Parts: sequence; C-alpha cells; structure tokens
Amino acid sequence: MLAGVFPLTDQSVLTDQLGRPLRDLRLSVTDRCNLRCTYCMPKEVFGPDFAFLPKSELLSFEELERLSRLFVASGVNKLRITGGEPLLRRGLPELIGRLVAIEGVQDIAMTTNGLLLPRLAADLKAAGLKRVTVSLDSLDPEVFGRMNGLGVHPDKVLDGIEAALVAGLGVKVNTVVQRGVNDASLGELWHALKDKAVLRFIEFMDVGNHNGWNLDAVVPPREVLAQLGSEFVPVGANYRGEVATRYTDAQGHEAGLITSVSSPFCGDCTRARLSAVGVLYTCLFATGGLDLRSPLREGQSDAQLRELLAQTWSVRRDRYSEERGEATERGKATGLIRQKVEMSHIGG
Repeated sequence: MLAGVFPLTDQSVLTDQLGRPLRDLRLSVTDRCNLRCTYCMPKEVFGPDFAFLPKSELLSFEELERLSRLFVASGVNKLRITGGEPLLRRGLPELIGRLVAIEGVQDIAMTTNGLLLPRLAADLKAAGLKRVTVSLDSLDPEVFGRMNGLGVHPDKVLDGIEAALVAGLGVKVNTVVQRGVNDASLGELWHALKDKAVLRFIEFMDVGNHNGWNLDAVVPPREVLAQLGSEFVPVGANYRGEVATRYTDAQGHEAGLITSVSSPFCGDCTRARLSAVGVLYTCLFATGGLDLRSPLREGQSDAQLRELLAQTWSVRRDRYSEERGEATERGKATGLIRQKVEMSHIGG
C-alpha cells in the first residue's frame, strides 16, 4: 500500500509524501469570466474569439456532488467554489444546497469578482453558503479599470459586497498587489473597507502562462503594511494550512498577507483543486493533473474513484513556491518555460 493511503473507510484521512493532510477542496464550476484581469485572464489571450468549454464538458452538479462526497470521505472538511467566475454558472444555489448537505462539510465559501452578487447573494445565503471572498484590487477607477481589463468601475464590486453583507454572508476581500500598478492605492482600499470585511493582500504570483509575471513587481509584506497607514500587531493562525499571515490594528480590524513568493507556505498546504472538467490538481502551479471525469462517466465505483484520489495524493510532493527561484533560473538558462495550468481553470 502506498504511503498515506488508508483503507477506504469513512474515517480515511489522506496524507502526502511531506505529511500534509488533504483538508481543503476548491471546486471550479466554469472556465468563463466576465472580467479580463491582467494577472489571470488577460484580454490579449482570452479575447472575443477564445474558445471556452462547452457545457457538455463541464462536470454536472450531480458529478460535482458525488466527487465532493468522495473527497470529504477522504478527509476534506472545507469546500470553496471557484471559477473562472462561479456566478456565471447557471443555477449555482442548487449546487450550494447539494454540497451543504454532505455530512462532514464544516465550511463552504466562494471566491467571486462580486459583479453578480446583487442578484444572487440572497439565494446563495438561503442555499447555505456561509461566506464569499470578493476580488477587488483598487478603488481608483482608472487603476481598477486597467487591472480588470474591461474598464469596469469599482462601484460595481462595492455593490456586490454590500449585497453580500445585507444577505448575511461573511465577506473577505482579496487584493492582488503589483508594484507600480496598484500599490499606491492600498491605503484607500483598507480605510474604506476595514469596517465591513477582512482584507487579504496577495503577492503577485506567476500563475498560469500569460500574466507577464516579474519578481520586480512583487511588493513584500512590510511595504504592504506600510501602505495601509495603520499600526499592526501579528496574530496567530486560525488553523493549520491557513495561507494568510494575519495582523490586526488597534481597533481589531484584520489584514492578511498572502506571501507565496517572499515567504512560501508549501509546508502546510492542504489544498486540492478540481477543475470544471474534473481534473484534479494538487498544486496551484501544477503542470498536469488527474482526470477524474472520464472514469466517473465510464461507470467506475466510488471505491475505485477514491483509490485514484488516494494514489494521487499519497505521492504528492508539490512545493513549487519553495522551488520557484530554482525553477526561474533553470528556465532562464535553458529557455524552457514551465507550462502551468491556467488559474482561470482552477480558481486560484
């Protein structure tokens, strides 16, 4: 039996080669998005003629529910709905209801750009969704318009945040920080939203293959905190595998820094990602994954599918963020660039 693979009982907990348990599953429900953010889906690549996936290739709600049950039986207790933009998936509250009903799910959340929350927040809450993480990179209309690629005004996202709060959803705000792009406007964002949401500031990462990542554009955590214009003290993690280093100001407002580049946290990574077409990825920066849709649709049993999952997780050794420097230098020397899965396929 492979290391980390346990008998397929309801008490199974999978661990990988570095002793990391499988606890978090991110479910992409679509590869489509209604923005073209420069660090994720730049419009130069994902233009009007880009061929997105047909509906027949996407996992159905029944398939997403079945696979989620198998992941939960293997140790997962947290689910996050992602995309693309997940709110573009028709009937999403139905899926939320299905997932909430799975015994063993302790937390279910969603990452979204927020544009469709005014229409859907109440239904999502009624279906059992607990919280949303909304992406918003600046309150400066010009800066945000450039970063989202379509000139969308930040007020559209703020309306979504307000709708989520009114519906009773918890709200976090994710901001991808790029030097010379939006770093000068972080203070405005912090002071406008700190009373309404928990803010997370994310280092610009080399996700996918088209975002023009450069180490010089990464803003280290001390500079981010300085831009916010408040005094902060560090606070401990809420749980093993939490990606944000947390700080609070004197009034208890929380800011989190996600530092995959300057201070990698691979050692505690407990996350798996399932693409909208049913490919399992064990790292945000993976070059390939395990197709679960084909055996699912070919009629394999739950036990067979769980064995595939167990075998994949048990041999996992991913720690790309810790190896990024070596990989970057190797790419420069050889001219061979590592081709990674696009973030729009697995939701970050």
